[in-house]
Amino acid sequence: MRSLGIRFLIVGLLAVLMYIPIFFVSLVVEDRSRLADRTLAEVGQEWGGSQLLSGPVLILPVQGPVTTTERVNVTDPETGEVTQEDRPVTRIRRAASIYLLPEDFTLDITTETEIRSRGLFDVPVFQALATMGLTYDLDNADDLLTGAEEILWDEASLRLTVSANRALRGAASLTTGTTDIPLEPRAGNNAGVIAHLGDPRGHDGYTMTLGFNGAADLRTTPAGRSSTITFTSDWPHPSFYGAFLPNTREISDDGFTATWEIPHLARPLPQAARQDYDDTARAQAAFGVRFFQPNDFYQKAYRAARYGILFIALTFLTVLLIEGTTRKPTHPVQYILIGLAQSVFVLLMVSFAEQIGFGSAYALSAGATTLLLTLFGALGLKLRRRTLILGLMLAITYAVLYLILRSADYALLAGSTLAFLALALTMYMTRNEDWYGAPRDPTKTIFGTPRHGVPQQPKTATDTAPEPQPQPSAP
Repeated sequence: MRSLGIRFLIVGLLAVLMYIPIFFVSLVVEDRSRLADRTLAEVGQEWGGSQLLSGPVLILPVQGPVTTTERVNVTDPETGEVTQEDRPVTRIRRAASIYLLPEDFTLDITTETEIRSRGLFDVPVFQALATMGLTYDLDNADDLLTGAEEILWDEASLRLTVSANRALRGAASLTTGTTDIPLEPRAGNNAGVIAHLGDPRGHDGYTMTLGFNGAADLRTTPAGRSSTITFTSDWPHPSFYGAFLPNTREISDDGFTATWEIPHLARPLPQAARQDYDDTARAQAAFGVRFFQPNDFYQKAYRAARYGILFIALTFLTVLLIEGTTRKPTHPVQYILIGLAQSVFVLLMVSFAEQIGFGSAYALSAGATTLLLTLFGALGLKLRRRTLILGLMLAITYAVLYLILRSADYALLAGSTLAFLALALTMYMTRNEDWYGAPRDPTKTIFGTPRHGVPQQPKTATDTAPEPQPQPSAP
């Protein structure tokens, strides 16, 4: 089949069909990624898991007279008959407690990270030490009392909620002045620690220290009317997220320091209330940092698979254009072999990256694929000197793909630009093609230059015969 138009259509159909092996390659990458995620989650949970600190909250129990309607026995003084009647009864009972958030809240968290390995996978985990300074305005509590209610000051407690008590390690202390107050784990399914303060009216602020393990991410909530929170870590790749981003941050290869300053108007929490807003704080006001591993090679493999069809199509197009209308054009099976080689490239990259890292794996896989296809062009497709064009195109293609994988921000820009340039070059090179007509002169390439090794067709007598002259008409 010599018509270039028909061959364009066939090669385009083959490029679309190559989506099938790319799809199955993506499934393999996805399976490896799920295995890695499961491993990271298991190791992280065994070490302590994601941590979220909320509070500390000062809890003041309240009691007061409560009038209810109860059925009581009533004896008639004259007849002695006993009947039951509904009458109001006033008793002293517990009422809803008062929950106070700190007035001034400072939190300094310092983390030291390390890498734990399981099989092929590395998991970043951390050990953290949190130091908190707290002051409370107890006058806010009196404003919430109604009627004859009274606060049970001797039963006041201080509560800090965490994600899991099994993560608590090392230091755990609460002091007011020079007095140490013991901390106890919360009972039941509630994670955290609680301290029974006694009467807090004689306390001049509190200092709490808590050590814990964690993995993946660390968050907290803006507990105070004025909250100043500082994270310091040796992890060089933080990803800040949540309800608030840090006011200031410094990131280097040695770690990061981030500071948040959050006023009470920015948080959806009342300073004093008769109900517990801890769940609201954790759901709507939490913020913190992820211990991010940048440029995960499974993510790169996903992007490589998504761009795989584009690069396979570019290779097919290059082969089609540089071969021209040869006496023996490239067979569809040969195009399929080229596409399969580029599909296997993604598997090579992932399998090598699990062993030697992304950069070395990419160089090895791209180099092997480029060498294979270049040799195939020279020996299998008989492109001769035009093999250099194929090799150069493959080198440029894999260089662009590397830039796409290294920077997700510029992936779309690089991919769309490459596709546009390839289309523009194709339009230019086929500008003189007669798509409906006979095939091009087989002695010339698509560039219009003589094809080496193909004998030139001699001109026949018919080619050089003069055109007939018109005869004069009869008078």
